[in-house]
Amino acid sequence: MTNRKTKRLTITGGKGFLGTHLVQEFQEHGYQEISIAGRPDYDLVQCDDIQRMYADLKPDIVIHLAANVGGIGYNRENPATLLYDNLMMGVQLLHQGYVRKIEKFVALGTVCAYPKYVDVPFREEHLWNGYPEETNAPYGLAKKMMLVQSQAYRQQHGFNSIFSLPVNLYGPNDNFDPRFSHVIPALIKKCVDANRNHEEEIIVWGTGNATREFLYVGDAAEAIRLATERYDRSDPVNIGAGSEISIKELVHLIADLTGFQGQIRWDDTKPDGQPRRTLDTSRAFQEFGFKARTGLREGLKNAIAWYEQSLDSRRPTS
Repeated sequence: MTNRKTKRLTITGGKGFLGTHLVQEFQEHGYQEISIAGRPDYDLVQCDDIQRMYADLKPDIVIHLAANVGGIGYNRENPATLLYDNLMMGVQLLHQGYVRKIEKFVALGTVCAYPKYVDVPFREEHLWNGYPEETNAPYGLAKKMMLVQSQAYRQQHGFNSIFSLPVNLYGPNDNFDPRFSHVIPALIKKCVDANRNHEEEIIVWGTGNATREFLYVGDAAEAIRLATERYDRSDPVNIGAGSEISIKELVHLIADLTGFQGQIRWDDTKPDGQPRRTLDTSRAFQEFGFKARTGLREGLKNAIAWYEQSLDSRRPTS
């Protein structure tokens, strides 16, 4: 097995939610040459900036996390932007990595790449069995093109790139901005803010019947590090916790953990998104020994505590 701890790592989106945890994960395991690529230094949608990034940072390994991403509302309002930005980032970063003969390219896809209707749990061989759920199809398909590119470049050029499919992530340092946040930070914000503002109800999109799988961000960082160290094939790999929960159960769990005792009102005029979503994670364990370690309740407590502390830190002091 190749020792990659002496290599130069570049993590795109390294200042973001997952990126900050991934940088810490690599540092804690002895990696010393880690650089971060993204705005404002590099606009990774632009080929000139990508070429400049490679020239400046001279990476041996690129881990591509950067994405234009958001929740259902953001996806419905910006389908063209999400398709273009994510497609251009992925295809140009991987191609320029090949041109510069880097040692490895690690591409992060998304569970949104899976078909809307597919057997549960999702297995990697199900990826092409239908069209993704409509509200996030442009984003999911743009990210899935990195899988096609990865396999094509390995077949024709022998280029070492890998592709993983994480489920929805959550945890400390998540994006709690309601314009961009996913379901867990959005629900935490609703409940905590309602408590602090003495509000008697929260409104939640959909019916609550859809199911989702959630992976704690620290576990996701470990999975990506292990794949970087141990996995060198282009077959896609699911990264998840291997369990699902309905949105209705999730809302009540977050309400309980935050102490919100008001009314929960469901706005069923808003979409549920994909009906069910959970992954078969056996390939990740077989190929590079990853298994999620953080339970949902424990992870939610950490995320809630982080959000509450972030609010307290912004309070003016007398």
